Amino acid sequence: MIDRRAEWDKYFLGSVLFLSLLIGGGTASGLYTDSLIQVATFLSVAAVFSQGSGQRIPHSALWLLMFAVAWAALQVVPLPAAIFDGLRPELLLADRWMAGETRFRFISVGVGRTTECILFMAASIALFLGITRLRSDQVNGLLPFFFMGVLCNGLAGAIQYSLSTDVAIVGLFPFTINAGLFANQNHFSALLFVSIPFVAYYGLFRGHLLSGSLGLISLLLLLLAAGSRAGVLIGLAITIISVAFLSARSRASGFTTLVIFVVLSVYTIGAWTKIDAEVVDPAFGRAEFARTTVEGIKDNWPIGVGFGNFQKAYQIYEKESMIFSQYVNHAHNEYLELAFEGGIPAIVLMISYFVLLFSALARVRRDPFQKAAFLSVSFLLIHSLVDYPLRTEALAMTFAYMNAIIFHKGFAERLGRKSEVIEVDHNGDKLFVPIGT
Repeated sequence: MIDRRAEWDKYFLGSVLFLSLLIGGGTASGLYTDSLIQVATFLSVAAVFSQGSGQRIPHSALWLLMFAVAWAALQVVPLPAAIFDGLRPELLLADRWMAGETRFRFISVGVGRTTECILFMAASIALFLGITRLRSDQVNGLLPFFFMGVLCNGLAGAIQYSLSTDVAIVGLFPFTINAGLFANQNHFSALLFVSIPFVAYYGLFRGHLLSGSLGLISLLLLLLAAGSRAGVLIGLAITIISVAFLSARSRASGFTTLVIFVVLSVYTIGAWTKIDAEVVDPAFGRAEFARTTVEGIKDNWPIGVGFGNFQKAYQIYEKESMIFSQYVNHAHNEYLELAFEGGIPAIVLMISYFVLLFSALARVRRDPFQKAAFLSVSFLLIHSLVDYPLRTEALAMTFAYMNAIIFHKGFAERLGRKSEVIEVDHNGDKLFVPIGT
């Protein structure tokens, strides 16, 4: 019998996910909307952990998260100044903190920004841990909350793009809304394309082919309207792969699959026109950001400059000819930025995560819901090569939800139970016999 009180766990965490997609589209630091999301997350997860659960958190993922939090926390702990000799340029040595006759320094060159990043990280980790404590059917039940958030963003984007001029909404949130409910059109596009595998799953496996097809077409049209080159390309690729990857085990008819591929062909023409009309990377662009960031990594590779301090440290390595009225706030490559901020420990953590993620592929290939989450995570990680989508609360929380689906142990256990049938012998005892024996 299902405890109805436990069902509230799903609503708590689902509300946090929806709230994140609604107000978490800003990228600036110190936003009160991000603080509201973090407080709601900690309270909801605390409520989930206050109740017993039969679900176990994956140990490998738990250890990885513990090391990530430990390294971030160490960056704001005062350490003996002698440790930093030769580890970074003099310009990036943080001010000394005096305690008697002992001199200390911080790994982070901006303790306030790193502390803010720790809270940002902790909220995403808390949501991940909370979702892994839910039953597999409850995790699946969070999908409508995610769809509601995507729908609100899609409606906002459709209204904006239907007008004759670009419309920026000012005053509603502490950041300017430029696309959907996001400050950045590329991040709005990222939300759209990570939704595609779930829409395909919803149509192919939940018996909603018509609404799923309409949703897919709407997402593709919004991606074209948003104008993000990376979003257009990734949206095309993820749609093709999702249909091919998921339809193999679905009950969708061949006609439905044919219609979807016809739509994709038309979308390809529109995508090519959109990309061909614009310059891919001007002189002052992502390639220059990457070159400058690599220079910073070379000087700070042992310990980094502290999470959240990219903007402050990047200016030291910026070429004089590249200094304009607009400044560079991110590397537009999440991996280079993390390596710059976190040094060797951050690189090791990233490699460890990729090992865990692709090790999970063998386990999730039997469940279409987990396969959809794996596709979304993979393409969001690809997008992180040319942007910084995970620096927004909305996409960070989405990323946490999708990873919780991938690493959740309940789906494998549910498939294991489905692979058995119940027989009753002449004494009335139940025997579980594997199918096929």
